[in-house]
Amino acid sequence: MTHTLPTRDIHPNWGAPPWTIDFVPSPPEKLPEIADFAVIGAGFTGLASAAWLRHLGPSQTVAVLEAGAIGAGASGRTGGMALAETAAGDQPGLGDVLAGFQDILKILNVDCDLDLRGAWEIGRTGGKMDSPIAWNDSGTLRVVKEVPGGTLDPGKLVAGLARAAESLGAQIFERHPLLSVEWTDPLSLETSAGKIRARRILFATNALALDLAGEAEGMHPRLTLAALSRPVPEDVLAQIGLAPRKPFYTVDFPYLWGRVRRDNSVIWGAGLVSSPDERHLEGVDVSSDEPSGIFASLEERVRGLHPALAATEFTHRWGGPILFRDSWTPVFDWHTFSRNAVVVGALAGHGVAQSSYLGAWAAEALLGRRLLPAWGKLD
Repeated sequence: MTHTLPTRDIHPNWGAPPWTIDFVPSPPEKLPEIADFAVIGAGFTGLASAAWLRHLGPSQTVAVLEAGAIGAGASGRTGGMALAETAAGDQPGLGDVLAGFQDILKILNVDCDLDLRGAWEIGRTGGKMDSPIAWNDSGTLRVVKEVPGGTLDPGKLVAGLARAAESLGAQIFERHPLLSVEWTDPLSLETSAGKIRARRILFATNALALDLAGEAEGMHPRLTLAALSRPVPEDVLAQIGLAPRKPFYTVDFPYLWGRVRRDNSVIWGAGLVSSPDERHLEGVDVSSDEPSGIFASLEERVRGLHPALAATEFTHRWGGPILFRDSWTPVFDWHTFSRNAVVVGALAGHGVAQSSYLGAWAAEALLGRRLLPAWGKLD
């Protein structure tokens, strides 16, 4: 079965990204009364963790509870730029994220068009004299340095992880939002379709269930915005310095990031939108005045970067939830209320590869095979 985000997404007001998720989980007959593990959220982190739990513990029962459809949150709406370090840089014991991510994809048989040719950090000062990029943007943007990284197709990654999780025996319950948790033993979870008890839980909801996940102080959910241009001829890519097809992001402000897709269309991203109460992003509409103004500004900004981009046309506008933390380090810790629940989130735009990598790590921790790192602790 095939679906695109607009047809199954519970957030059509966030706009439509350009990729397809070509997998629909088989609807389970009913919510089980009890499971060994409950995974909250069917994005990269939750799906990777569910698949890894079943890969390492095939006798364990795993139920994935998703409020909407698989990939309907940040994972299906990311720009698809994979990076090696956290938003706060490398962390003690983090390990080789990109190598670990590749191992996970290989073991789970997931093809997501992963291309790790490196990424460019660009800036208005400290740029290389031989920089292939020289854009007019509040100064001259040039390549400052190259870092490990690359790109992938987010739709294929969501579909591949969901397919792997289901084929390994995890049950995926779409449109089963978690309403509350009773911190008993086993844990008791109230969903829109009834209760389920679980021995252990993984909260992988990022910016969309902060209260339940125990994330509160120092957390800032936003909607990050991106626009897609029409495919660009090869000679234009060469003129603007993107022929090497390395994704890029600025290391100073005003912020700008982007990457070339396989069909030569280019994703450009910049701008953040908050909800009126700063907690519930579901009500943000990217066609409303503030986001529309940001999109218009971004598109004009792109056209002004280089003469070859002056006539650039755009085909897609969309937003995706992103969670920032004051410390910029990810959340990767036991829940405040229970040592039987792990929380993963606040990857701040660096989660395309790390989310699956940390999801597998979380599975190992939940199975008692690995410790969680000190740097991911909740405040």
